[in-house]
Amino acid sequence: MSSRQSMHGLWSSRLAFILAATGAAVGLGNIWKFPYIMGQNGGGAFVLVYLLCILLIGIPVMMSEVMIGRRGRQSPGLSVKTLAIEAGASTRWQIAGWSGLVASYFILSFYAVIAGWALSYTFKTAKGMFTGATAAQTGSAFSQFTADPIGLMTWSAVVLAVTVFVVGKGVHRGLEKAVNYLMPTLFVLLIVMAIYAGVNGAFYQALDFIFTPDFSKLSVNGILLALGHAFFSLSLASGAMMIYGAYLPDNISIGKTTLWIALADTSVALLAGMAIYPLVFEYGLQPTEGPGLIFVTLPIAFGGMPFGAFFGTVFFIMLVFAAFTSTIAMIESTVAWLVESKGFSRWQAAIGSGLSLWLLGLLTVFSFSKAPWASFSLDIMGKKITNYFEAVDYLTSAIMLPLGGLVIALFAGWVVKKQISKQELQTPALSYALWRFSIRWFTPVAIVIVFFNLIGLLDPVLAFFGFSGAK
Repeated sequence: MSSRQSMHGLWSSRLAFILAATGAAVGLGNIWKFPYIMGQNGGGAFVLVYLLCILLIGIPVMMSEVMIGRRGRQSPGLSVKTLAIEAGASTRWQIAGWSGLVASYFILSFYAVIAGWALSYTFKTAKGMFTGATAAQTGSAFSQFTADPIGLMTWSAVVLAVTVFVVGKGVHRGLEKAVNYLMPTLFVLLIVMAIYAGVNGAFYQALDFIFTPDFSKLSVNGILLALGHAFFSLSLASGAMMIYGAYLPDNISIGKTTLWIALADTSVALLAGMAIYPLVFEYGLQPTEGPGLIFVTLPIAFGGMPFGAFFGTVFFIMLVFAAFTSTIAMIESTVAWLVESKGFSRWQAAIGSGLSLWLLGLLTVFSFSKAPWASFSLDIMGKKITNYFEAVDYLTSAIMLPLGGLVIALFAGWVVKKQISKQELQTPALSYALWRFSIRWFTPVAIVIVFFNLIGLLDPVLAFFGFSGAK
């Protein structure tokens, strides 16, 4: 093991790390995004492919990130640089760490705004605003809400203020203490919501939709989407797993803990489906609704159900908790770097990062409120971009994260010395051999395929080799 020590402290136990890393992985993507993309891509068949992608790609990349973080014991860019020097390789490999830090910074700038929506809807639902509401009324309420820049600025400020408070208190008194309360509560709330939805909704129809594979409804693009979402839902290539790995004690097995994290993350995604789809089917709503499923469609269901205001409030509280566990993970890399490299105190780094993120988030706020100066028109490889939010979302999810993941896989598999990765991962010989094959060969190829699909180049490449394409 490395003799390096993190200046920020270590997790007190394996459970603390599992809760923290699961919190980093579990977020709006699991509860807000996974149910609707599953609905758009055939339900059970999509779930099966998604689970395979988690096992074959997500876990090996997560193991790599945690390994790099623990070996380097610093913020992502500095950890990769340290391991590159240790391997006698170029320090330019540190881009694998810096790209994640930059990506997470930009993601958090708009993620905080979306989290603010959930926080606002917690109070709106508690007040009974959606009781007896129609589709037109919930749609109008959402449009009015996102068109109000002052309201969006205020709610995102609250989200970032709480995030700064937690991170400013440090690893033990801040991050670890927060996830020790938030994650168990999140699981309990999610189970309660799944039971409530099952009792009051179309439980068997939802069960059939989620777990019965119908491959006739799954296109090649759907398979690639499952691969991409498996990658993104685990918060890979965002710096979160690397910085949390930097706080992992030496005596804890990386392989075993990442398995638990992947299991918990996937369980949340599936439970979210069981908490949402029984209500969707019971009220004759569309499972393919898209992003509006949470903020437009579900309030209709809660508004017509017994104790709907109470359980709708519980649902949005759950969404807020999931968002907070991710925001503290995404900001931690930046805070740690400012402390390590720029001499900031932890509170100075946290407050400075939070303020700059809020200011950057104003561009997202005005994108949603449709301010004329925030709107523009770009066509990037067939992708229509009309405002800042769409641009930064596309830049991070379609370009920075896939390429960052690719560089991490290549670095962990081809640059990091074999004896070091074997020593850090602490896995049986067969498990190590499987990880090494995946991270050197299978994972890079899969990430390249996802990247080409996201930027619209997969079809031309397939056509060049004589295949019909991904459509």
